[in-house]
Amino acid sequence: MANASRSAHPALVIFALSVGAFAIGTTEFASMSLLPFFARDLGIDAPTAGHAISAYALGVVAGAPVIAAFGARLPRRMLLIGLMSVFAIANALSALSPSYHWMLLFRFLSGVPHGAYFGVAALVAANLVPLEKRALAIAKVMTGLTVATVIGVPVANWMGQMLGWRSGFFVVAALALATVTLVALFAPRDAGDPGASPMRELTALGKSQVWLTLFTGAIGFGGLFAVYTYVASTMIEVTHVRETYVPLVLVIFGIGLTLGNLGAAWAADRALNRTVIGVLLWSAAALAIFPFMAGNIWTLGLNIFLIGIGGGLGTPLQARLMDVSGDAQTLAAALHHSAFNIANALGPWLGGLSIAAGYGLVSTGWIGCAMALGGLVIYLAAIALERRQPRRSLIPAE
Repeated sequence: MANASRSAHPALVIFALSVGAFAIGTTEFASMSLLPFFARDLGIDAPTAGHAISAYALGVVAGAPVIAAFGARLPRRMLLIGLMSVFAIANALSALSPSYHWMLLFRFLSGVPHGAYFGVAALVAANLVPLEKRALAIAKVMTGLTVATVIGVPVANWMGQMLGWRSGFFVVAALALATVTLVALFAPRDAGDPGASPMRELTALGKSQVWLTLFTGAIGFGGLFAVYTYVASTMIEVTHVRETYVPLVLVIFGIGLTLGNLGAAWAADRALNRTVIGVLLWSAAALAIFPFMAGNIWTLGLNIFLIGIGGGLGTPLQARLMDVSGDAQTLAAALHHSAFNIANALGPWLGGLSIAAGYGLVSTGWIGCAMALGGLVIYLAAIALERRQPRRSLIPAE
C-alpha cells in the first residue's frame, strides 16, 4: 500500500485531502461561531446550543473507531470517498434542521465520518514521504482545517449574518462534494490491506501508550474548545463589540492555528516529546490570561492568536500514535480524532457549566488552563512509563 501511495503525485494527493480537511474544519469551527445565531433562531440559550457542538463531537467519538476497525481492509481511496459523501449529506440535513432536536441528530451524523477521514488521510499522507518528514506531511493535510479557521469559518459566519445560519452548512456540503471529486481524481489507487481485520486493529486498545496519548489529546486540547466555543458570545457580552467584529477575531485565531500546526510539525520531526510538552505549556499560559484580556478587542485579539498557536498539538500526537500503535495504525489514527472531539465535547460542556454557575463567560479561560495542565500531567506520565519499558518506536522521540 505504501508503494501505491508513493506512485501518486504527493502535492496533488495532499491538496485533495486538505480540501476535505477544509470542509471538516469549516463545519466544526463555524458551528461554534454561528452558535448565537442558531440559538436565537431555534429559541434556546447559548449553553443549550453548545450541546449541538457536543453532539458533533460525540458523532466523531462514536464513528471513528467503528469505521476504522471495520474499514481497515478497504482501499483507502474508496473509504475516503465514502466518508466524504456521508459528510456532505449530513451537513445538508443540518442546514435543513426544523428544530433543536433535529439539529442535534444531524450534527451527530455529520461528526460520524470526521475521525475516520482524518485518520485515513493522515496515513495516506505519511506514506507519500520519507519517515523523517511524516509529521510535516500530516500537518499539510491538517492545514486544510487550520486554513478553514482563517477563511472558511469567517466566511460562514458572515454568510450566517447576511443569509442566515443555514447557509453555512450548505457551503460545507458543497465543499464535501468537491472533496469527493478531487479524491477520486488524485488519491492513489490501492488494493486495500487483505491482512487487516477488526481484531488486528483492536490490538491498539491493549497498548497503554496509545491510551495515554489519546488521553493527552482529550484533556489537553479541551481547553482551546472551552474558550473558542463561547468566543462570539464573549465578544458580544463582555468585550461589547458589534457582531461584525466576530469574523475578524476568528481570522486571527485561524492564523495562529495555522502557524502553530506547521511550527509544531516541523519541531515534532526533530524532537517529538519536547514539542508536545512545549505546546501544552504554551496553551496553559495563553488560556490562563484570557480572563484578563477579554475586556478589550485589541488584547482579546492578541490572546485568541496565542490560544490558536496551541492548536498545533494535534500533529505531534498523531505522529506519536504511529510510533506506539504497531500494526493497528488505522484505528489508532482514527481514535486520535475521537480523542480530540472528546475534547471538543468536554471543553464546551465544562465551560458551559462554569458560565451557568454564574462565573461568567471569561471563566472559560481558567477551565481551559486547567485542562491543558491536565493533559501535560498525562503526557509526562506516559514518558515516565515509556522509559521503564523497551522502546519500540520507529524513530527516536528526541
